[in-house]
Amino acid sequence: MRVSHTPAAISAASDDANLVADAGLVPVMRLAERCGLARLVADKVRLGGTKNGAGAAADSRVTSMVAGMVAGADSIDGLDVLRHGAMPTPFGGIRAPSTLGTFLRAFAHGHALQLHTVHRKFLGALARHTPLLPGAGEKAFIDVDSTHKRVYGRAKQGAEYGRFKGIRTLHALLATICTPTARPVIATVRMRRGKAADSRGAAEFVSEALATGAGAGAGCTGTRILRADSQFYNAAVIAACRRADTRFSITCGMSPSVKHAVLAIPDQAWQQIAYPTAVPDPDTGELISDAEVAEIPAYTAFTGRKKTERVTARLIVRRVRDLAKPATVGEQGELFPGWRYHPFFTDNPAPTLQAEQEHLHHAVAE
Repeated sequence: MRVSHTPAAISAASDDANLVADAGLVPVMRLAERCGLARLVADKVRLGGTKNGAGAAADSRVTSMVAGMVAGADSIDGLDVLRHGAMPTPFGGIRAPSTLGTFLRAFAHGHALQLHTVHRKFLGALARHTPLLPGAGEKAFIDVDSTHKRVYGRAKQGAEYGRFKGIRTLHALLATICTPTARPVIATVRMRRGKAADSRGAAEFVSEALATGAGAGAGCTGTRILRADSQFYNAAVIAACRRADTRFSITCGMSPSVKHAVLAIPDQAWQQIAYPTAVPDPDTGELISDAEVAEIPAYTAFTGRKKTERVTARLIVRRVRDLAKPATVGEQGELFPGWRYHPFFTDNPAPTLQAEQEHLHHAVAE
């Protein structure tokens, strides 16, 4: 059996006035209404002084975009999925893709911050109406990380050559919240210029993320632990955690002072650890299933700063065998084993091996 038509001659379309292709949007958008999405947008988002009515009916436009993304749209043109068939029957106030594009192009940085406010308040309402973060009353993890998104348009605002040579990117900071039994949800996002350093504005961003997760926010009323990589290892970020009554678990890298402390750990202090599933090595990307872990109970960081900014906490170190240069067959084996060390600075009260596993889960959240 063989297809008798060329692919270019085949097309399929349906515009039946009685057909609803995405009826599953009904319970989703009903939940959004119950959590007050449209009301929050109407209260917080103001696009004054825009031409062609671009800022009118912000609530309908934002909810239309949310519905379109839930239905699978990944571009402005893709939002036309909301107007196929009988979709206008179960939903009112659907806006055309061109109208939504005009709305988005009217946004400045301040308008984006207005949407951030809507997002934080909506996340809190969603957590109260649904089991979004089960176990948040006992323990929750706030993960902070940066991400670069490649773009190709030279006129794209904020897109610059930065970390990746020859590649123009947008650079966003992301904060997610998860629990030992819940997948991560986005808590806070901040767009920056492509070449901005990860640590730029990190303390303010962390404060915002912690406020989103705590109390009346996402309902994380139990132990909260901020996890981050070495770009966020600085006194200001840890001070933000202390002000928000949040513990921290931050990779610190092998600086000279950390290296001196790690190499002074006696051999008998190292404990074997086996991971239930293999995890990627931060240096090589290879999967590892076991390692050795040790702890320095009281390590003082930021000793170059004034005394009020110094922090004393646990320094936990994971080491794995350095297999980059294995011995050649037939030659003498290694005289001393080579190790690669991965330290992190934390005030997590959990036992050493548990604290290490919880910190390593940050790579999964990333």
